This record gives sequence, C-alpha cells and structure tokens, in this order.
Amino acid sequence: MRGPIAGIPDLLQPVAHALLQAEEDILKYTQQLSPEQLWARPCGNASVGFHLLHIRGVIDRMFTYAAGSALSPEQFDYLHNEGVVDTEVGVATLVENLHGQLEQALQALAGIDPATLTEVRFLGRKRIPTTLIGLLFHAAEHAQRHVGQLLVTARCLK
Repeated sequence: MRGPIAGIPDLLQPVAHALLQAEEDILKYTQQLSPEQLWARPCGNASVGFHLLHIRGVIDRMFTYAAGSALSPEQFDYLHNEGVVDTEVGVATLVENLHGQLEQALQALAGIDPATLTEVRFLGRKRIPTTLIGLLFHAAEHAQRHVGQLLVTARCLK
C-alpha cells in the first residue's frame, strides 16, 4: 500500500495501485536483461518481451472498451503482433512504451466519475456485457498476472 494517489477517485485507487506496482516490479526485474534474455522462452514459456508487449496492449484495449469505444485497426495490428519477436527492440524501449501506456491509464482513471462505475460496457467483438469497473479491474488484474509470469521468466534467465 502506498496511500492515496492524488487525483484518482477513491473507488479507483486499487486499480491505480495495481498498475503502479506492476510498473515498479517490471522495472526491478527487467533492468539487467540482455537482448537474448528479453526474447528467450525458457521451458517453452512466453518471453519477457511478449509479456511487456501484452501488458501494454491489454491496458490499452481494456481502457478503450471502458471508454465505450471499439478497437481501432492499429490496436488490432498491435494485438496480432504481440507475439512477434523483434530483436531490434530492447528492454528500455518496451518499458518506456509501457510507461507511456500506464500514464495514459492513470490520466483516464483521474477523469472517471465514480457514479458511472456500474454502467454497462462491452468487451470485444462479441460485445460481452460487463461494467466500467469490471473492465478497469480486469486491466489491473490481467496486468498483474502477466507481471507475475514475467518475474518468474526473468528470474529463470538470470
């Protein structure tokens, strides 16, 4: 726990805390990774690079749905390329890109009226009904789940 995050509504503090904790853990466990380690798949597990791409993508997609919007063609392209190894992209770039996405997410949280948290939203092309708070919570917990996998993979590689 880190106490209240200025500007974030009380009911959304857990989402913000989870996203900030994800970033702190990612920074801690990816600093020393080589380009080879970034894309390595020990025991067939997903690479650290994949997790960094996927966490960013999930946050972007869930916050898009939370805003009541559909995904753009660019977001679909990003989704389809999350598993593509790009040895030209290093840890610093992936972490920086993720940081930018987290900053956008925190700004979005700050602008949400808590009275709207139970409003209906739809997930994906199948338009699965959920709520605004459901999408925001899913973004945070899904990011945390992948951070856990990233940490295990990173530790295995060191």
